[in-house]
Amino acid sequence: MELFCGRPESNEGRREKEIRVYDLLDELGMEYMRTDHEPAGNMEACNEIDAVLETVICKNLFLCTANKKHFYLLMMPGDKPFKTKVLSKQIGSSRLSFAKPEHMLEYLDIEPGSVSVMGLMNDHDNQVQLLIDEDVIKEPYLGCHPCVNTSSLRLITREVFDKFLPAVHHEAIIVSLPWEVD
Repeated sequence: MELFCGRPESNEGRREKEIRVYDLLDELGMEYMRTDHEPAGNMEACNEIDAVLETVICKNLFLCTANKKHFYLLMMPGDKPFKTKVLSKQIGSSRLSFAKPEHMLEYLDIEPGSVSVMGLMNDHDNQVQLLIDEDVIKEPYLGCHPCVNTSSLRLITREVFDKFLPAVHHEAIIVSLPWEVD
């Protein structure tokens, strides 16, 4: 894997949803580094990518309430354990579970293995609430996929908050998930 500054030189072989991410990041004047790789469908594959990006790719979980009325995108450190009970209590929600792939596609135009904060650009009706673990915002950079799991980006964390989220009309709720789970 090789690290590149900015978008690919050519759109050939790239999916439209990936190109839309680069278009938006460029339009917003955001700095980003990119690497291309084989499909990264699990955290082990992401660890190899992390080394190239020199940052940690967030674990991104697409969650919903049991009645499928509320959807959440949770960004958290990849090596931090996750318990729905702890998160549900913090956000005052009924018990959360993993949302179905068809909901990912409907709201974020993303498929399993490609979930990322970049998908919020496709959530025009604000159906998905962004939740970010406090440990993610402490880092200068964050890693994510550009709506496909064959490329990964290193973004400046502050720019995600100051430029990207306002542009896509989303706000984050900061949560505090424990490193130790009973």
